Amino acid sequence: MLNKQTVFLVVDDFEPMRKVTSGQLRAMGASTIVTANNGVEALRMLLKQRVDIVLSDWNMPIMSGLELLKAVRANDKLSRLPFIMITAEGERDRVEEAISCGVTDLLVKPYTAERLGAHIEKVLTARPRARLPVLAPPSAIQHEAAKLLDFPVPQVGTHQQGRPTILVVDDLPDNLLLLSHLFQDEYRVRIAHTGEKALEICHSNHPPDLVLLDIMMPDMDGFEVARRMREHPTSETIPVIFVTAMTSNDARLKGLELGAVDFVSKPIEPDILKARVRNFMRYVGLQKQLQADYDDMLEAASLREDVENITRHDMKGPLAGVIGLVQALADEGSMSRKQVEQLRMVEETALQALNMINLSSELFKIETGRFKLDAQPVKIADILRRIVEISRTTFAEKHLVITIDTDVPLGEETPQALGDAMFCYSVFQNLVKNACEAAPEKSQVAVRLLNETPLRILIENKEAVPTAIRESFFEKFVTHGKQGGTGLGTYSAKLLVEAQNGNIFLDVSEPKNQTTLTVNLPRYSEVAA
Repeated sequence: MLNKQTVFLVVDDFEPMRKVTSGQLRAMGASTIVTANNGVEALRMLLKQRVDIVLSDWNMPIMSGLELLKAVRANDKLSRLPFIMITAEGERDRVEEAISCGVTDLLVKPYTAERLGAHIEKVLTARPRARLPVLAPPSAIQHEAAKLLDFPVPQVGTHQQGRPTILVVDDLPDNLLLLSHLFQDEYRVRIAHTGEKALEICHSNHPPDLVLLDIMMPDMDGFEVARRMREHPTSETIPVIFVTAMTSNDARLKGLELGAVDFVSKPIEPDILKARVRNFMRYVGLQKQLQADYDDMLEAASLREDVENITRHDMKGPLAGVIGLVQALADEGSMSRKQVEQLRMVEETALQALNMINLSSELFKIETGRFKLDAQPVKIADILRRIVEISRTTFAEKHLVITIDTDVPLGEETPQALGDAMFCYSVFQNLVKNACEAAPEKSQVAVRLLNETPLRILIENKEAVPTAIRESFFEKFVTHGKQGGTGLGTYSAKLLVEAQNGNIFLDVSEPKNQTTLTVNLPRYSEVAA
Protein backbone atom coordinates (compact mmCIF):
# COMPACT_ATOMS: atom_id res chain seq x y z
CA MET A 1 0.00 0.00 0.00
CA LEU A 2 1.12 3.53 -0.77
CA ASN A 3 1.91 6.10 1.90
CA LYS A 4 -1.12 8.35 2.39
CA GLN A 5 1.14 11.36 2.85
CA THR A 6 2.65 11.01 -0.64
CA VAL A 7 1.38 13.67 -3.06
CA PHE A 8 0.92 12.42 -6.64
CA LEU A 9 0.65 14.55 -9.78
CA VAL A 10 -1.03 12.77 -12.71
CA VAL A 11 -0.51 14.49 -16.07
CA ASP A 12 -2.53 13.35 -19.10
CA ASP A 13 -4.50 15.24 -21.75
CA PHE A 14 -7.20 12.53 -21.80
CA GLU A 15 -9.59 13.03 -18.88
CA PRO A 16 -10.73 9.38 -18.57
CA MET A 17 -7.07 8.36 -18.23
CA ARG A 18 -6.54 10.88 -15.45
CA LYS A 19 -9.60 9.56 -13.63
CA VAL A 20 -8.66 5.90 -14.05
CA THR A 21 -5.05 6.44 -12.93
CA SER A 22 -6.25 8.47 -9.94
CA GLY A 23 -8.66 5.67 -9.07
CA GLN A 24 -5.87 3.10 -9.27
CA LEU A 25 -3.71 5.20 -6.95
CA ARG A 26 -6.54 5.59 -4.42
CA ALA A 27 -7.13 1.84 -4.50
CA MET A 28 -3.45 1.44 -3.56
CA GLY A 29 -3.82 3.76 -0.57
CA ALA A 30 -2.96 7.20 -1.99
CA SER A 31 -5.08 10.03 -0.63
CA THR A 32 -3.61 13.21 -2.15
CA ILE A 33 -3.74 13.23 -5.95
CA VAL A 34 -3.66 16.30 -8.18
CA THR A 35 -4.09 16.23 -11.94
CA ALA A 36 -3.12 18.33 -14.94
CA ASN A 37 -4.13 18.02 -18.59
CA ASN A 38 -0.82 19.21 -20.09
CA GLY A 39 2.77 19.99 -19.19
CA VAL A 40 2.33 23.74 -18.77
CA GLU A 41 -0.50 23.29 -16.27
CA ALA A 42 1.55 20.64 -14.47
CA LEU A 43 4.56 22.95 -14.25
CA ARG A 44 2.47 25.71 -12.71
CA MET A 45 1.22 23.25 -10.08
CA LEU A 46 4.73 22.04 -9.31
CA LEU A 47 5.87 25.61 -8.69
CA LYS A 48 2.97 26.37 -6.37
CA GLN A 49 2.53 23.25 -4.24
CA ARG A 50 4.34 20.23 -2.91
CA VAL A 51 4.41 17.16 -5.13
CA ASP A 52 6.31 13.96 -4.26
CA ILE A 53 6.07 12.09 -7.57
CA VAL A 54 4.96 12.84 -11.13
CA LEU A 55 3.20 10.35 -13.40
CA SER A 56 3.08 11.88 -16.86
CA ASP A 57 1.89 10.73 -20.25
CA TRP A 58 4.44 11.31 -23.03
CA ASN A 59 2.40 12.62 -25.98
CA MET A 60 0.33 15.67 -25.02
CA PRO A 61 -0.51 18.97 -26.73
CA ILE A 62 0.84 22.36 -25.54
CA MET A 63 3.72 20.76 -23.63
CA SER A 64 4.60 17.08 -23.97
CA GLY A 65 5.74 14.82 -21.16
CA LEU A 66 9.34 15.01 -22.41
CA GLU A 67 9.27 18.82 -22.46
CA LEU A 68 7.82 18.78 -18.95
CA LEU A 69 10.60 16.45 -17.82
CA LYS A 70 13.24 18.79 -19.24
CA ALA A 71 11.68 21.79 -17.51
CA VAL A 72 11.54 19.92 -14.19
CA ARG A 73 15.16 18.80 -14.39
CA ALA A 74 16.26 22.36 -15.27
CA ASN A 75 14.78 23.74 -12.06
CA ASP A 76 16.97 23.56 -8.95
CA LYS A 77 14.04 22.91 -6.58
CA LEU A 78 12.45 20.23 -8.77
CA SER A 79 15.54 18.64 -10.33
CA ARG A 80 15.43 15.47 -8.18
CA LEU A 81 11.66 15.00 -8.18
CA PRO A 82 10.74 11.37 -9.06
CA PHE A 83 9.27 11.36 -12.56
CA ILE A 84 7.60 8.34 -14.19
CA MET A 85 6.96 8.64 -17.92
CA ILE A 86 4.00 6.61 -19.18
CA THR A 87 4.40 5.75 -22.83
CA ALA A 88 3.81 3.45 -25.76
CA GLU A 89 6.91 5.01 -27.36
CA GLY A 90 8.87 2.48 -29.37
CA GLU A 91 11.65 4.60 -30.87
CA ARG A 92 14.85 3.82 -29.03
CA ASP A 93 16.42 7.22 -29.76
CA ARG A 94 13.53 9.06 -28.13
CA VAL A 95 13.59 6.78 -25.11
CA GLU A 96 17.34 7.31 -24.78
CA GLU A 97 16.69 11.04 -24.84
CA ALA A 98 14.17 10.73 -21.99
CA ILE A 99 16.69 8.69 -19.98
CA SER A 100 19.49 11.16 -20.66
CA CYS A 101 17.18 13.97 -19.54
CA GLY A 102 16.71 12.32 -16.15
CA VAL A 103 13.47 10.32 -16.27
CA THR A 104 13.27 8.20 -13.13
CA ASP A 105 11.28 5.36 -14.66
CA LEU A 106 9.41 4.40 -17.83
CA LEU A 107 6.10 2.57 -17.70
CA VAL A 108 5.07 1.02 -21.00
CA LYS A 109 1.42 0.88 -22.07
CA PRO A 110 -0.59 -1.16 -21.52
CA TYR A 111 0.05 -1.59 -17.81
CA THR A 112 -1.92 -2.98 -14.92
CA ALA A 113 -2.57 -1.43 -11.52
CA GLU A 114 -0.27 -4.06 -10.02
CA ARG A 115 2.59 -3.11 -12.32
CA LEU A 116 1.94 0.59 -11.73
CA GLY A 117 2.24 -0.01 -7.99
CA ALA A 118 5.50 -1.93 -8.44
CA HIS A 119 7.05 0.89 -10.46
CA ILE A 120 5.92 3.56 -7.98
CA GLU A 121 7.35 1.57 -5.07
CA LYS A 122 10.65 1.17 -6.92
CA VAL A 123 10.85 4.88 -7.71
CA LEU A 124 9.98 6.06 -4.20
CA THR A 125 12.58 3.82 -2.59
CA ALA A 126 15.37 4.31 -5.14
CA ARG A 127 18.26 6.76 -4.95
CA PRO A 128 17.26 9.97 -6.78
CA ARG A 129 18.81 10.30 -10.21
CA ALA A 130 21.21 13.16 -10.74
CA ARG A 131 20.16 16.31 -12.46
CA LEU A 132 20.73 15.53 -16.13
CA PRO A 133 21.11 17.45 -19.35
CA VAL A 134 18.62 18.99 -21.69
CA LEU A 135 20.12 17.75 -24.95
CA ALA A 136 17.81 19.30 -27.51
CA PRO A 137 17.87 23.00 -28.44
CA PRO A 138 15.21 24.93 -26.52
CA SER A 139 11.86 24.96 -28.26
CA ALA A 140 9.14 27.57 -27.98
CA ILE A 141 7.52 25.35 -25.37
CA GLN A 142 10.73 25.25 -23.35
CA HIS A 143 11.00 29.01 -23.53
CA GLU A 144 7.50 29.14 -22.06
CA ALA A 145 8.64 26.74 -19.35
CA ALA A 146 11.63 28.97 -18.66
CA LYS A 147 9.26 31.86 -18.06
CA LEU A 148 7.31 29.82 -15.56
CA LEU A 149 10.45 28.74 -13.81
CA ASP A 150 11.86 32.73 -13.43
CA PHE A 151 16.88 -3.27 -10.75
CA PRO A 152 14.36 -4.52 -13.34
CA VAL A 153 10.73 -4.74 -12.20
CA PRO A 154 8.96 -8.13 -12.40
CA GLN A 155 6.54 -8.11 -15.29
CA VAL A 156 3.03 -8.98 -14.22
CA GLY A 157 0.75 -10.18 -17.00
CA THR A 158 -0.47 -13.11 -18.99
CA HIS A 159 2.81 -13.54 -20.83
CA GLN A 160 4.40 -14.84 -17.62
CA GLN A 161 2.14 -17.85 -17.86
CA GLY A 162 3.70 -18.87 -21.17
CA ARG A 163 1.48 -18.45 -24.18
CA PRO A 164 -0.08 -15.12 -25.22
CA THR A 165 -3.76 -14.64 -24.41
CA ILE A 166 -6.64 -14.01 -26.79
CA LEU A 167 -9.99 -12.76 -25.52
CA VAL A 168 -12.96 -13.78 -27.68
CA VAL A 169 -16.06 -11.62 -27.17
CA ASP A 170 -19.37 -12.70 -28.69
CA ASP A 171 -22.92 -13.13 -27.40
CA LEU A 172 -23.45 -16.36 -29.36
CA PRO A 173 -22.14 -19.60 -27.72
CA ASP A 174 -21.50 -21.26 -31.10
CA ASN A 175 -19.19 -18.44 -32.17
CA LEU A 176 -17.34 -18.52 -28.85
CA LEU A 177 -16.85 -22.27 -29.20
CA LEU A 178 -15.67 -22.02 -32.81
CA LEU A 179 -13.09 -19.30 -32.16
CA SER A 180 -11.80 -20.78 -28.90
CA HIS A 181 -11.20 -24.15 -30.59
CA LEU A 182 -9.53 -22.43 -33.53
CA PHE A 183 -6.82 -20.86 -31.34
CA GLN A 184 -6.54 -23.08 -28.27
CA ASP A 185 -3.49 -25.00 -29.60
CA GLU A 186 -1.38 -21.84 -30.03
CA TYR A 187 -2.73 -19.41 -27.47
CA ARG A 188 -4.39 -19.18 -24.10
CA VAL A 189 -8.02 -18.36 -24.91
CA ARG A 190 -10.50 -16.57 -22.66
CA ILE A 191 -14.12 -15.91 -23.55
CA ALA A 192 -16.69 -13.28 -22.68
CA HIS A 193 -20.32 -13.30 -23.77
CA THR A 194 -21.06 -9.68 -22.81
CA GLY A 195 -19.31 -6.34 -23.15
CA GLU A 196 -19.22 -5.85 -19.39
CA LYS A 197 -17.44 -9.19 -18.87
CA ALA A 198 -14.97 -8.31 -21.64
CA LEU A 199 -14.12 -4.98 -19.97
CA GLU A 200 -13.74 -6.69 -16.60
CA ILE A 201 -11.11 -9.02 -18.10
CA CYS A 202 -9.38 -6.23 -20.05
CA HIS A 203 -9.10 -4.03 -16.94
CA SER A 204 -7.84 -6.79 -14.66
CA ASN A 205 -4.25 -7.44 -13.65
CA HIS A 206 -4.14 -10.18 -16.30
CA PRO A 207 -5.40 -8.48 -19.48
CA PRO A 208 -5.42 -10.27 -22.83
CA ASP A 209 -2.86 -9.60 -25.54
CA LEU A 210 -5.43 -9.45 -28.35
CA VAL A 211 -9.24 -9.11 -28.46
CA LEU A 212 -11.47 -10.68 -31.11
CA LEU A 213 -14.60 -8.58 -30.73
CA ASP A 214 -18.09 -8.95 -32.18
CA ILE A 215 -19.95 -5.72 -32.88
CA MET A 216 -23.61 -6.69 -32.67
CA MET A 217 -24.24 -7.64 -29.03
CA PRO A 218 -27.12 -6.74 -26.70
CA ASP A 219 -26.75 -4.19 -23.84
CA MET A 220 -23.25 -3.07 -24.93
CA ASP A 221 -22.13 -3.40 -28.54
CA GLY A 222 -18.55 -3.92 -29.72
CA PHE A 223 -18.07 -0.26 -30.57
CA GLU A 224 -18.81 0.76 -26.99
CA VAL A 225 -16.51 -1.95 -25.65
CA ALA A 226 -13.68 -0.67 -27.86
CA ARG A 227 -14.34 2.94 -26.84
CA ARG A 228 -14.18 2.10 -23.13
CA MET A 229 -11.07 -0.01 -23.65
CA ARG A 230 -9.32 3.09 -25.02
CA GLU A 231 -10.16 4.97 -21.83
CA HIS A 232 -8.25 2.68 -19.47
CA PRO A 233 -4.46 2.33 -19.15
CA THR A 234 -4.63 -1.45 -18.87
CA SER A 235 -6.51 -1.87 -22.15
CA GLU A 236 -5.66 1.34 -24.00
CA THR A 237 -3.25 -0.25 -26.47
CA ILE A 238 -4.57 -3.83 -26.65
CA PRO A 239 -5.08 -4.67 -30.36
CA VAL A 240 -8.72 -5.25 -31.32
CA ILE A 241 -9.88 -7.24 -34.35
CA PHE A 242 -13.57 -6.89 -35.08
CA VAL A 243 -15.09 -10.22 -36.12
CA THR A 244 -18.48 -9.23 -37.43
CA ALA A 245 -21.18 -9.61 -40.02
CA MET A 246 -21.24 -5.80 -40.39
CA THR A 247 -19.23 -5.00 -43.50
CA SER A 248 -20.37 -1.49 -44.43
CA ASN A 249 -17.80 1.26 -44.93
CA ASP A 250 -19.39 3.29 -42.14
CA ALA A 251 -18.94 0.41 -39.71
CA ARG A 252 -15.31 -0.05 -40.76
CA LEU A 253 -14.60 3.67 -40.42
CA LYS A 254 -16.14 3.81 -36.95
CA GLY A 255 -14.13 0.77 -35.90
CA LEU A 256 -10.89 2.25 -37.16
CA GLU A 257 -11.61 5.50 -35.34
CA LEU A 258 -11.93 3.45 -32.15
CA GLY A 259 -8.52 1.89 -32.70
CA ALA A 260 -9.37 -1.43 -34.38
CA VAL A 261 -6.40 -2.98 -36.13
CA ASP A 262 -8.42 -5.19 -38.48
CA PHE A 263 -11.87 -6.30 -39.60
CA VAL A 264 -12.77 -9.95 -40.30
CA SER A 265 -16.13 -10.73 -41.90
CA LYS A 266 -18.42 -13.53 -40.80
CA PRO A 267 -18.59 -16.30 -41.73
CA ILE A 268 -14.89 -16.47 -41.01
CA GLU A 269 -12.21 -18.19 -43.04
CA PRO A 270 -10.13 -19.95 -40.34
CA ASP A 271 -6.78 -19.93 -42.16
CA ILE A 272 -7.00 -16.21 -42.97
CA LEU A 273 -8.02 -15.29 -39.41
CA LYS A 274 -5.23 -17.40 -37.90
CA ALA A 275 -2.66 -15.74 -40.18
CA ARG A 276 -3.85 -12.27 -39.21
CA VAL A 277 -3.77 -13.13 -35.52
CA ARG A 278 -0.20 -14.48 -35.82
CA ASN A 279 0.88 -11.23 -37.46
CA PHE A 280 -0.50 -9.14 -34.63
CA MET A 281 0.93 -11.46 -32.00
CA ARG A 282 4.39 -10.70 -33.38
CA TYR A 283 3.69 -7.04 -32.68
CA VAL A 284 2.44 -7.94 -29.20
CA GLY A 285 5.69 -9.79 -28.52
CA LEU A 286 7.73 -6.75 -29.52
CA GLN A 287 5.62 -4.49 -27.31
CA LYS A 288 6.09 -6.78 -24.32
CA GLN A 289 9.84 -6.66 -24.76
CA LEU A 290 9.83 -2.85 -24.59
CA GLN A 291 9.41 -2.68 -20.81
CA ALA A 292 12.32 -5.05 -20.20
CA ASP A 293 14.45 -3.12 -22.70
CA TYR A 294 13.63 0.22 -21.08
CA ASP A 295 14.35 -1.15 -17.60
CA ASP A 296 17.75 -2.31 -18.86
CA MET A 297 18.42 1.11 -20.41
CA LEU A 298 17.52 2.87 -17.16
CA GLU A 299 19.76 0.55 -15.18
CA ALA A 300 22.64 1.22 -17.58
CA ALA A 301 22.07 4.98 -17.19
CA SER A 302 22.17 4.58 -13.42
CA LEU A 303 25.46 2.70 -13.69
CA ARG A 304 26.89 5.48 -15.85
CA GLU A 305 25.90 8.00 -13.17
CA ASP A 306 27.64 5.89 -10.54
CA VAL A 307 30.81 5.85 -12.64
CA GLU A 308 30.56 9.62 -13.08
CA ASN A 309 30.20 10.08 -9.31
CA ILE A 310 33.24 7.87 -8.75
CA THR A 311 35.20 9.92 -11.27
CA ARG A 312 34.12 13.22 -9.82
CA HIS A 313 34.38 12.50 -6.09
CA ASP A 314 36.58 9.47 -5.60
CA MET A 315 39.28 10.49 -8.10
CA LYS A 316 39.33 14.28 -8.10
CA GLY A 317 39.62 14.54 -4.32
CA PRO A 318 42.69 12.31 -3.96
CA LEU A 319 44.32 13.91 -7.01
CA ALA A 320 43.88 17.35 -5.52
CA GLY A 321 45.41 16.01 -2.30
CA VAL A 322 48.40 14.58 -4.18
CA ILE A 323 48.97 17.90 -5.94
CA GLY A 324 48.86 19.78 -2.63
CA LEU A 325 51.29 17.40 -0.92
CA VAL A 326 53.73 17.49 -3.83
CA GLN A 327 53.66 21.28 -3.91
CA ALA A 328 54.28 21.48 -0.15
CA LEU A 329 57.26 19.11 -0.37
CA ALA A 330 58.77 20.97 -3.33
CA ASP A 331 58.45 24.31 -1.52
CA GLU A 332 59.87 23.40 1.88
CA GLY A 333 63.48 23.82 0.69
CA SER A 334 64.99 20.68 2.22
CA MET A 335 65.29 18.73 -1.02
CA SER A 336 67.90 18.76 -3.74
CA ARG A 337 67.26 20.35 -7.11
CA LYS A 338 66.90 16.94 -8.75
CA GLN A 339 64.37 15.83 -6.15
CA VAL A 340 62.37 19.02 -6.67
CA GLU A 341 62.39 18.44 -10.42
CA GLN A 342 61.09 14.91 -9.88
CA LEU A 343 58.34 16.25 -7.63
CA ARG A 344 57.39 18.74 -10.32
CA MET A 345 57.09 15.86 -12.78
CA VAL A 346 54.74 14.10 -10.34
CA GLU A 347 52.78 17.34 -10.02
CA GLU A 348 52.54 17.69 -13.79
CA THR A 349 51.31 14.10 -14.17
CA ALA A 350 48.64 14.64 -11.50
CA LEU A 351 47.55 17.88 -13.17
CA GLN A 352 47.24 16.07 -16.51
CA ALA A 353 45.08 13.40 -14.92
CA LEU A 354 42.95 16.08 -13.28
CA ASN A 355 42.61 17.84 -16.60
CA MET A 356 41.40 14.60 -18.21
CA ILE A 357 38.74 14.24 -15.51
CA ASN A 358 37.58 17.80 -16.01
CA LEU A 359 37.38 17.26 -19.76
CA SER A 360 35.50 13.95 -19.49
CA SER A 361 32.99 14.73 -16.74
CA GLU A 362 32.76 18.41 -15.82
CA LEU A 363 33.04 19.62 -19.40
CA PHE A 364 30.15 17.37 -20.41
CA LYS A 365 27.99 18.87 -17.67
CA ILE A 366 28.88 22.39 -18.78
CA GLU A 367 28.08 21.55 -22.41
CA THR A 368 24.69 20.18 -21.46
CA GLY A 369 23.73 22.99 -19.09
CA ARG A 370 23.73 21.07 -15.81
CA PHE A 371 26.92 22.35 -14.18
CA LYS A 372 26.48 24.41 -11.03
CA LEU A 373 29.47 26.42 -9.79
CA ASP A 374 30.43 26.32 -6.13
CA ALA A 375 32.60 29.42 -6.24
CA GLN A 376 35.47 29.61 -3.76
CA PRO A 377 38.52 31.89 -3.33
CA VAL A 378 41.31 30.74 -5.67
CA LYS A 379 44.98 31.66 -5.20
CA ILE A 380 45.41 32.23 -8.89
CA ALA A 381 48.99 33.55 -8.63
CA ASP A 382 50.13 30.32 -6.94
CA ILE A 383 48.49 28.25 -9.67
CA LEU A 384 50.16 30.29 -12.40
CA ARG A 385 53.57 29.98 -10.73
CA ARG A 386 53.21 26.19 -10.46
CA ILE A 387 52.24 25.83 -14.08
CA VAL A 388 55.10 28.07 -15.24
CA GLU A 389 57.61 26.04 -13.20
CA ILE A 390 56.27 22.79 -14.65
CA SER A 391 56.35 24.21 -18.18
CA ARG A 392 59.98 25.28 -17.79
CA THR A 393 60.88 21.66 -17.07
CA THR A 394 58.61 20.22 -19.75
CA PHE A 395 59.86 22.51 -22.52
CA ALA A 396 63.50 22.72 -21.39
CA GLU A 397 64.72 21.34 -24.73
CA LYS A 398 63.18 24.28 -26.58
CA HIS A 399 65.20 26.72 -24.42
CA LEU A 400 62.16 28.90 -23.91
CA VAL A 401 62.18 31.85 -21.52
CA ILE A 402 58.93 31.42 -19.58
CA THR A 403 58.23 34.35 -17.27
CA ILE A 404 55.60 35.04 -14.62
CA ASP A 405 54.62 38.53 -13.38
CA THR A 406 51.92 38.94 -10.73
CA ASP A 407 51.85 42.77 -10.87
CA VAL A 408 51.68 43.05 -7.06
CA PRO A 409 53.98 45.47 -5.19
CA LEU A 410 56.21 43.99 -2.49
CA GLY A 411 54.35 43.61 0.78
CA GLU A 412 50.85 43.67 -0.70
CA GLU A 413 48.61 40.62 -0.59
CA THR A 414 48.20 38.78 -3.88
CA PRO A 415 44.60 39.05 -5.15
CA GLN A 416 42.45 35.94 -5.41
CA ALA A 417 39.96 34.88 -8.04
CA LEU A 418 36.47 33.63 -7.26
CA GLY A 419 35.91 30.31 -8.98
CA ASP A 420 37.04 26.69 -9.00
CA ALA A 421 40.73 25.96 -8.33
CA MET A 422 40.73 22.68 -10.28
CA PHE A 423 39.15 24.39 -13.27
CA CYS A 424 41.83 27.09 -13.12
CA TYR A 425 44.56 24.45 -13.12
CA SER A 426 43.04 22.87 -16.24
CA VAL A 427 42.51 26.19 -18.02
CA PHE A 428 45.99 27.61 -17.53
CA GLN A 429 47.77 24.31 -17.96
CA ASN A 430 46.15 24.01 -21.39
CA LEU A 431 46.76 27.64 -22.38
CA VAL A 432 50.38 27.81 -21.22
CA LYS A 433 51.11 24.42 -22.78
CA ASN A 434 49.61 25.56 -26.10
CA ALA A 435 51.63 28.79 -25.99
CA CYS A 436 54.85 26.87 -25.34
CA GLU A 437 54.12 24.41 -28.13
CA ALA A 438 53.43 27.23 -30.60
CA ALA A 439 56.41 29.39 -29.58
CA PRO A 440 59.61 29.07 -31.64
CA GLU A 441 62.74 27.74 -29.94
CA LYS A 442 64.65 30.24 -27.75
CA SER A 443 61.69 32.64 -27.73
CA GLN A 444 59.71 33.99 -24.77
CA VAL A 445 56.37 32.99 -23.27
CA ALA A 446 55.07 35.56 -20.79
CA VAL A 447 52.35 34.97 -18.18
CA ARG A 448 51.05 38.08 -16.44
CA LEU A 449 48.46 38.54 -13.70
CA LEU A 450 47.09 42.09 -13.71
CA ASN A 451 45.79 43.34 -10.37
CA GLU A 452 42.49 44.64 -11.74
CA THR A 453 38.78 44.02 -11.30
CA PRO A 454 38.01 41.55 -12.76
CA LEU A 455 41.38 39.85 -12.50
CA ARG A 456 43.13 39.73 -15.86
CA ILE A 457 45.57 37.00 -16.89
CA LEU A 458 47.55 37.43 -20.11
CA ILE A 459 49.52 34.68 -21.86
CA GLU A 460 51.76 35.93 -24.67
CA ASN A 461 53.95 34.03 -27.12
CA LYS A 462 55.67 34.59 -30.40
CA GLU A 463 54.12 33.08 -33.53
CA ALA A 464 50.79 34.56 -34.51
CA VAL A 465 47.84 32.19 -34.69
CA PRO A 466 47.28 31.25 -38.36
CA THR A 467 44.62 33.32 -40.09
CA ALA A 468 42.70 30.18 -41.10
CA ILE A 469 41.72 29.32 -37.52
CA ARG A 470 41.44 32.71 -35.81
CA GLU A 471 37.67 32.98 -36.18
CA SER A 472 37.16 29.43 -34.91
CA PHE A 473 40.01 29.41 -32.38
CA PHE A 474 37.80 28.50 -29.41
CA GLU A 475 35.56 26.06 -31.27
CA LYS A 476 35.57 22.32 -30.69
CA PHE A 477 38.12 20.14 -32.54
CA VAL A 478 39.87 23.12 -34.16
CA THR A 479 43.62 22.48 -34.49
CA HIS A 480 46.36 23.50 -36.89
CA GLY A 481 49.73 21.95 -37.56
CA LYS A 482 49.88 19.99 -34.31
CA GLN A 483 50.32 16.26 -34.83
CA GLY A 484 48.00 14.31 -32.53
CA GLY A 485 46.19 17.46 -31.40
CA THR A 486 42.56 17.00 -30.34
CA GLY A 487 41.42 20.59 -30.78
CA LEU A 488 39.92 20.53 -27.27
CA GLY A 489 42.47 22.66 -25.40
CA THR A 490 41.20 26.16 -26.17
CA TYR A 491 37.59 24.93 -26.47
CA SER A 492 37.67 23.43 -22.98
CA ALA A 493 39.49 26.51 -21.62
CA LYS A 494 36.70 28.76 -22.91
CA LEU A 495 33.97 26.62 -21.37
CA LEU A 496 35.76 26.25 -18.04
CA VAL A 497 36.41 30.00 -17.85
CA GLU A 498 32.82 30.87 -18.70
CA ALA A 499 31.58 28.31 -16.15
CA GLN A 500 33.38 30.47 -13.55
CA ASN A 501 31.57 33.59 -14.81
CA GLY A 502 34.65 34.80 -16.66
CA ASN A 503 35.57 35.29 -20.30
CA ILE A 504 38.49 34.69 -22.64
CA PHE A 505 39.74 36.56 -25.71
CA LEU A 506 42.27 36.05 -28.49
CA ASP A 507 44.37 38.92 -29.81
CA VAL A 508 46.84 38.52 -32.67
CA SER A 509 49.47 41.09 -33.68
CA GLU A 510 50.84 40.58 -37.17
CA PRO A 511 53.60 43.24 -36.87
CA LYS A 512 54.91 41.65 -33.67
CA ASN A 513 54.13 38.10 -34.84
CA GLN A 514 52.56 37.63 -31.41
CA THR A 515 49.55 35.91 -29.92
CA THR A 516 47.94 37.09 -26.66
CA LEU A 517 45.26 35.22 -24.77
CA THR A 518 43.40 37.23 -22.14
CA VAL A 519 41.40 35.53 -19.40
CA ASN A 520 39.17 37.60 -17.11
CA LEU A 521 38.01 36.00 -13.86
CA PRO A 522 35.81 37.42 -11.07
CA ARG A 523 37.84 38.87 -8.23
CA TYR A 524 37.28 37.51 -4.73
CA SER A 525 36.34 40.23 -2.30
CA GLU A 526 36.46 39.54 1.44
CA VAL A 527 34.01 42.40 2.02
CA ALA A 528 31.46 40.90 -0.40
CA ALA A 529 32.05 37.43 1.04
